[in-house]
Amino acid sequence: MNKRGKQMSVDEIIEQMAKAARIASRVLARCSTAKKNEVLLNIADKIVKNEAYIKKENKKDLSQAKKAGLPAAFIDRLAIKDATIKSMAEGLKEVSALEDPVGSIVKTWVRPNGLCVSRMRIPLGVIGIIYESRPNVTIDAAGLCLKAGNAVILRGGSDAFYSNQALAGIIKKALSESGLPEEVVQVVPVKERIAVNALLSQEEYIDLIIPRGGEELIRFVVQNSRIPVLKHYKGVCHVYVDECADTDMARKICFNSKVQRPGVCNAVETLLIHRKAARNFLPEMAKDFTAAGVEIRGCSRTCKILPIAKKAKEEDWPAEYLDLIIAVKIVDDMDEAIRHIEKYGSNHTESIVTNDYNRSRRFISEVGSSLVLVNASTRFNDGGQLGLGAEIGISTSKLHAFGPMGLEELTTTKFIALGNGQVRK
Repeated sequence: MNKRGKQMSVDEIIEQMAKAARIASRVLARCSTAKKNEVLLNIADKIVKNEAYIKKENKKDLSQAKKAGLPAAFIDRLAIKDATIKSMAEGLKEVSALEDPVGSIVKTWVRPNGLCVSRMRIPLGVIGIIYESRPNVTIDAAGLCLKAGNAVILRGGSDAFYSNQALAGIIKKALSESGLPEEVVQVVPVKERIAVNALLSQEEYIDLIIPRGGEELIRFVVQNSRIPVLKHYKGVCHVYVDECADTDMARKICFNSKVQRPGVCNAVETLLIHRKAARNFLPEMAKDFTAAGVEIRGCSRTCKILPIAKKAKEEDWPAEYLDLIIAVKIVDDMDEAIRHIEKYGSNHTESIVTNDYNRSRRFISEVGSSLVLVNASTRFNDGGQLGLGAEIGISTSKLHAFGPMGLEELTTTKFIALGNGQVRK
């Protein structure tokens, strides 16, 4: 209801939320690190204390998902279990322990006239996050944005509506108890899809949109947003096994990159192998993959070496399988491998396995993805694994962040200059 007691439209609800977030962001930007940590720990404590209530609301979502006949894997991601409660609470505690980037000085230099110029980290302002399914993202995103000094508007999937609203109430209470505006973290309170469109039109109040989910969702956001979007459409990741590779090492890296968790964006989808390494490497690698239930789709040269491989089609090379399927191509040299990555890759993650230092340096220099690895699994493209502590997602767009987005990537820098009376001549 608005002030006149009339029912508000979805557009009006979202605009009101965006305006309130902008006001709240200015308060939060002045907030001390100690106060932000206090709120994070308070939310963590309340999540544990309200476990029964959160699970009760989550059961409403699970019941609707089952009635809708959604896949078991989807329902499993939607479920809030004991481990989920613990993970959400521990995640907030970990974020509270991270160094606060706000106010830190990135670089300082002195001009010939004595003017001292610096770049200082500041919050982005207001962030809108649009995501699907897993309700724990609500807590992860809220915690990271809050610590980085940003107000945030969260629009979760309608399948997790009751779970997200329960978590929103807990966050709101913790903010209020700490003396901060409740509008620092808001969860969209309507299920209608038009709420997404309304959110994407609030360029006057929202500084950045971050979509998390499938390629269809992300493309919809990009096509309809008036606000800058940080995104990655998909993760078509590659491992290139060079002729100078240690084959045992290569087998471990390729296996881990594909099998350890195949349904995530940093799992390898295409394996590129130097022609001189293929005959010795592929048969043993295929045994490992086959034992783990991996389907191999290979080029014509691969199929000659591996009769069990299915003939790859053109659509296999840009495919993000998110499953126990891998495309395999034998290349003549590293030039061909790099050309293949440039043509079919998604700027996400690429790895080279080689004992040749110069080739590794060249691969790093010429491959333009958000993470380029040497002799390591693609599964390391993750904020926690790279030492960021936590991440809001992985960006494959280069403005303003590229790769895993931790606390620093949720800030920007402004120039400050200290003088003692300088005037421009």
